[in-house]
Amino acid sequence: MRRLLAILIPGLLLLTACGGSPAAPEPTSQSAGDTAKFDSLKLTDNGDKKGPGVEFSKPLEVTEPTIKVVTEGDGDRVKDNQIANISILALSGADGSTLEDTFPGEPEALELNEKLKTQSPVIYSAFVGSKIGSSLALAIPGQAATAEGAAAQPTQLLLIKVLSTKDVEQPLEKPEGETVTPPAGLPTVKENDQGIPEISIDGAPAPTALVAQDLIKGKGAEVKETDTLTVNYVGVNLAGGTKFDSSFDRGEPASFPLTGVIPGWTQGLAGKTVGSRVLLVVPKDLAYGDAGQGEAKGDLVFVVDILGVK
Repeated sequence: MRRLLAILIPGLLLLTACGGSPAAPEPTSQSAGDTAKFDSLKLTDNGDKKGPGVEFSKPLEVTEPTIKVVTEGDGDRVKDNQIANISILALSGADGSTLEDTFPGEPEALELNEKLKTQSPVIYSAFVGSKIGSSLALAIPGQAATAEGAAAQPTQLLLIKVLSTKDVEQPLEKPEGETVTPPAGLPTVKENDQGIPEISIDGAPAPTALVAQDLIKGKGAEVKETDTLTVNYVGVNLAGGTKFDSSFDRGEPASFPLTGVIPGWTQGLAGKTVGSRVLLVVPKDLAYGDAGQGEAKGDLVFVVDILGVK
């Protein structure tokens, strides 16, 4: 999620996460809060690339997170475990001034998964069961000034349009594809009795450039640098072969944006395919540099199973 959701939604999660267990989703969108506050709200639709015209009685003030569908679309209903692509116009409840407008840009992606359902049942239950093309109004309570000097913040009004949805593909349990024989001179990889890859660095020279070698070539979607990956991986130091990290040891895959990892991963995994097992030999300048990080020092070797992207 980009800046607007990253700034505004976490505050709402804190307000709603303590509200008890979420109810089972109903087949239609569920409103929450003091929705009578939206009685004066009128929207004029300006298409998908321009924020709506908005009229409401000012100031708008709420004491609890409040959300409802204010205009219903005519598309399919949004389902659990889908990604809703949305645009948001954020306004000050005090005077209606624009705080941010994402309509002219690319849509935001909101994944309607179990995590959101648990952390923010208000958001989850409003989106699940709404229709594509609908506009939702979300009012977030203002904040009083603090003794530390932070200024008071008015209620924020978000007008959210559901532009489209897509299903979330479930990650693979293990790599799937065609086995590839790597060239000589690289670290070698074998699976132990539990099916976990183990890396041997015997005789492997220091890399002069990044190596990204398929061990299994998957047949799934191609990874883009902007993707969020679900992977299993193990990492060792090339000098000595000491293991410094492993998702296998933690018993569950890891998920992360490919833009938020070391350059060796970003460069080495972009262009690979879901289902692949990839051997990465990463020079230290594409890892953590001379200083290292924790037990990861110098040139590094990874085996990465690409289980899913989103």
